[in-house]
This record gives sequence, structure tokens and C-alpha cells, in this order.
Amino acid sequence: MKAPFSKIKTFFKTFGPGVVTGAADDDPSGIATYTQTGAKFGYGQLWTVILMLPLMTAIQEACARIGAVNGRGLAAVIKANYSKKVLYAAVLLVVVANTINIGADIGALAAAAQLLLRVNFVVLTLGFTALILILEIFTTYRVYSRILKWLALTLLAYPITVFMVHQPWSTILQATFVPHVEMNFAFFFIITGILGTTISPYMFFWQTSQEVEEENEQHLMSRSGKPKIGAKFIKNMRVDNLVGMVFSEIATWSIIVVAATVLHQNGITNVTSAADAAKALEPLVQTFPNAGFLSELIFAIGIIGLGLLGIPVLSGSAAYALSEAFDMKTGLNLKLKKAFGFYGVITIATLIGLMINFIGIDPIKALVFTAVFNGVAAVPLILLIARIARSKKIMGEFRSGWLSNTMVWITFLVMLASAVAMFYTLARG
Repeated sequence: MKAPFSKIKTFFKTFGPGVVTGAADDDPSGIATYTQTGAKFGYGQLWTVILMLPLMTAIQEACARIGAVNGRGLAAVIKANYSKKVLYAAVLLVVVANTINIGADIGALAAAAQLLLRVNFVVLTLGFTALILILEIFTTYRVYSRILKWLALTLLAYPITVFMVHQPWSTILQATFVPHVEMNFAFFFIITGILGTTISPYMFFWQTSQEVEEENEQHLMSRSGKPKIGAKFIKNMRVDNLVGMVFSEIATWSIIVVAATVLHQNGITNVTSAADAAKALEPLVQTFPNAGFLSELIFAIGIIGLGLLGIPVLSGSAAYALSEAFDMKTGLNLKLKKAFGFYGVITIATLIGLMINFIGIDPIKALVFTAVFNGVAAVPLILLIARIARSKKIMGEFRSGWLSNTMVWITFLVMLASAVAMFYTLARG
């Protein structure tokens, strides 16, 4: 009896940065964007989930491999092999995108909490910001990563709801596998948002650096700074990455289906508030007298849980990028006094994000806009990652094979085409 249990335990031990990154991918910005597409277009954009799974798996695997092979984060690898202009452009993209995303997510946490508590929006944003900074700065990486993994379970509300509602399964299956395209700005705006909140700049930098954190935890670093890894480590990394991405896309598919069935089919085609988004979960608790409140409770817990998961990933990836670019000590496994600059970037990025909430932007609209911005910002970064992952000089024996290389370049072309189509339809009115 011990052997099967031992195998299961070993399997779950391989879960690490990939699972955390996959769960963080469905942050409040993701939930808002997926809910909006389901409400506005019904099942019309469901096919994007099937499209995105191999693309996000390929790009995140390439990022994880870059970190694992080099023992350095993405910004450090860029710095060692490219000009300062390329380095600063890449770091600027991720820092700006992440700071905007942090602000939108903090606002979403406060808006979700207001569904349950009659507390001032400003007080809630300040409280959540303080909590996030305390957790990220004053807990060890081992403890913190465990917290992140458990918070990922809050996504289960959506897959459960899918099977609580009478669904037109034949329509859903067709929409899942047969692409549907509308040549207008609204359609491509949301498509770019879906791609941007799924294949995001912060995920590239975060997972690359987290593989280095894992190597440090496992004492795999040699004195020269190069990690001592082999084929088994790369295999486990790929399993971890695949599981995280599959988990993320199951949640994405479920959110779109639930929003399409519950909101779109009942005439709610524009999600303008947290309360609107929470209505998608009402069928989960419709047998209870206070179904409306219970759905808001579940939605709020999900948003808050995933926000607490996603915001530290956003600020952490910005900190990795800036710290590596300017030779500061990096790592969530380091104490504050040993990585003052690293934690300083986390604090500043989070506080600037907090201030974005005080310029009058609606939290739900800000989440969708952030997703679209990420979709545009990701394009040049994917181009850079494709070149690094394929380079024999940088990656040695672990450089991308033909399949990985092809999928990463397809990811680049799809993201580019979506952004171009969005701007083209905007220009055409």
C-alpha cells in the first residue's frame, strides 16, 4: 500500500511554480475579462480556450526552462546577452503593465469585499494593500508558496456551477472547437483582453525567477552560479507547468460558460460592477432563500483569494525584473535586510497600484482594460523569449526543440494578429 501512496506524494511534490503561475493567471483581471466575454458574446469566444492552452503552455515552459537552465531570472538573462536598450525596454513593459494590473486588482478586492461589508472603499483598499505587503515581505518563500497553492482552490466555484445549470451542451461543444469571429472593435478588444490576461508579461518573469527560487530551495546551485540539473528536473518542471496551465484553462472555460449561460441568456450583456459579475454564481446556491447574498459571498471569496494570490505575483515579478536589471539581491527566500531593494520595488509597485484606484476609474472596467494592455505588451516580450529559448549559446543542450520553437512563434503571431486586428477595427470605426 505504501508504494502507490509514495508515488502520489512524489507526483504532488513536483507541483511548484507552474501550478502557482497557472492559478495566478486567473486573477481578478482574468475573472472580470472572462465574465465580460461570456456576458457580451455568449459562447462566441469559447474557442479561444482551446487555442490558448497549447500557446500558454509553450511560452511558460520556455520561460521556466530559461530560468532553470541559467539559474537566473529573465531580466538577468536578457542583461547578459542583449543590449541595455533591449533590457530596459523589456523591464519597462513588465513594470508598467504590472503596476496597472496591481491597481486594478486592489480595486477589485475592495469592490468584492463591499458586497459583504459596509466599509468605505478607501479603507478596504488600504487594508488589503497592507495585508499583501506584510505577507509578501515578512513570510518565508516556503510558507508563502504553500499559501499561494491553497488559495488556488477558490476557482473551483466556477466548474461546480457549470454542472449545476442546465446547459445546451451541443452548442457549447461546437463553440469550444469551432472558431467564431466578428469583424468589429468590441470583439477584438475582448479577444485581446482574453489573450492578454491569459498570456501575460508578469507570468514570463515570475515563472522564470521562481524556477531559480526552487533550485535554491533544493540546493541545486553550484559555486559558479550554474544550477546542477538534468533531464529529470526538466521533466518535472514540464509536468508542473502543464498541470498549472490545464488547471488555469479549465477555470477559464468554466467562467466563460457560466457567464454565457447565466448572464448572456438572461439579457445581462455588460458587466459593470462586482455585483453583476457575482450573479453568474447564483445557480450554485439558488435552492437557498438568500441565493443572491450567497453568490456574492462565493464570488467575493474567490476574488479576494485570487487577488491575494495574483497581486504578490505581479509585484514580485516586477521586483525580479528591476532587481536583476540593476544587480540587486533578489528572492522571496531572502529576509528584508538582505534584499532591501527587491522588497522596496515590491512595496513601491504595490503603493503606486493602490493610488491608481483614487483617480476615478471603475474597478471592473479597469480590470478588462488591464487585460487588453497586457495583450499588447506581451507581443515584443514573446519575440525576445523565442530567441532566447532557441539560442544554443544561452540554453546549451536544453534549447528549444522544433515543437517548442514552433509553438512559441505561433503564440507570438496570434498575439500580434489580435492586437493588430483590434487597432485596425478601432481605426475603421
